[in-house]
Amino acid sequence: MTEKTNNIPKAETENTFKKLSIQIGLNGLSFCVLDTISNEILAFEKVSFKTQSTPYLMLKELKSLLSQVDGVQKKFSEVVVIHKSGMFSLVPKTLFNKEELPNYLKFNAKIMATDHIVHDEIPNYDMVNVYVPYTNINNYIFELFGEFEFKHSGTVLITTLLNQTRTTPEPVCYVQVSEKEMEMVVIAEKKLLFYNHFLYKTAEDFLYYLLFGLEQLHIDLEKVQLKLFGTVEEGDNIFDLCHRYVRNVSVFVPIDPTYPLDQLETQTIDFTTLSSL
Repeated sequence: MTEKTNNIPKAETENTFKKLSIQIGLNGLSFCVLDTISNEILAFEKVSFKTQSTPYLMLKELKSLLSQVDGVQKKFSEVVVIHKSGMFSLVPKTLFNKEELPNYLKFNAKIMATDHIVHDEIPNYDMVNVYVPYTNINNYIFELFGEFEFKHSGTVLITTLLNQTRTTPEPVCYVQVSEKEMEMVVIAEKKLLFYNHFLYKTAEDFLYYLLFGLEQLHIDLEKVQLKLFGTVEEGDNIFDLCHRYVRNVSVFVPIDPTYPLDQLETQTIDFTTLSSL
């Protein structure tokens, strides 16, 4: 298995143009199949866990989900796995040393000596994302499909948002909302100011993490643009609560999507899963 390559022999890929993206985390998982010729989403499934799972149970759920969907066991031109977890640390590329991976994580996450620590480079932005992937998931995907690519969800989210954000004088705060998780990204002048992943139970928890993060960055709540996306819409508890404290709040829609948004009107497909296609 390799971290960033896909070396499926040419003979196996000549007649298949389907790309598989799988996102896995302790609170849920999803996958999406894209026909890269027609740009059509062929299959999508998403599962949210009622309580936070374990890597063992998460693998069991993934096996069950993939076995029930027609066509997922076939050959793909490309397979991407997205690991969604809080066990990560962003490091400036100028300070990065591949031999020091555990030291970048030990103050932010509880790691064990047996943990397999890897890193993603965030291209064009001089950042490296150091994280612990779910090794049992990677092993299973390798057994099922052969070599594949895997990344941290933060890598995909940060790269996508930096590439899509226009240069503005005021900071923009993006928050991807899931049922129990939130990923917060703050960008100003095409530069990343903040990224973090939080677990929350109530809308008030969500608001606390949002306001605390903005406060640490000394961002004016009257000027910042707050863009929410994911499992959120205008008029729900999270949106309305945020609007009480932040003047400019909106539901975010990608401005230059590379995936067919016309198919998504009746589906809630995870933004990070789609952005890795």
